[in-house]
Amino acid sequence: MQPSESNPDAILPGAHGVHHNWLYRRVALPVLALLRMGASPEKLAWSIAVGLLIGINPILGSTTVLCLAVAFVLRLNIAASQLGNHVVYPLEIILVIPFIRVASRVFHTAPMPLSAQQLLRAARESPVALTRQLWLWEWHAFLLWAIVAVVAVPVIALGLTPFLRRLLKRVERHQYPVLSSTTQPLK
Repeated sequence: MQPSESNPDAILPGAHGVHHNWLYRRVALPVLALLRMGASPEKLAWSIAVGLLIGINPILGSTTVLCLAVAFVLRLNIAASQLGNHVVYPLEIILVIPFIRVASRVFHTAPMPLSAQQLLRAARESPVALTRQLWLWEWHAFLLWAIVAVVAVPVIALGLTPFLRRLLKRVERHQYPVLSSTTQPLK
């Protein structure tokens, strides 16, 4: 059955055997849905860019609330910003130590010891000093991230906008199948 104006949820012929990967199901389909609901490509691009950059900030555990607050204050699409935030979560974990190491060089602070033995010894000998040093490393890493984010968000948003405009044109021409509620995607 072909998609039509009377039945936009129809599946294209041959679509029953299509098995989309995780990235398509969890990233592309939500973006397509937001475009179908009337979100502008420009607002989506800025929302996704903000979410991507907030998602890699070095303060572990802060990304969801920070992303929600920034999206609300800037009147961005909250769903798109959270999508960008959660997609890059593995990068946040990977980039924490590099942000701390680079920030300690930029701000001329003591380098963070990466061995567990050194950290445990410092925790036993002077826990208050270690706590202060950890906060200093995190604060400097956050400042470095903020500088990177201020530069990178517009670059990413401006790069995503033409792509999302082309995608919107394809959505308007119904060139993407809408998965019906009877079709069960692979998990």
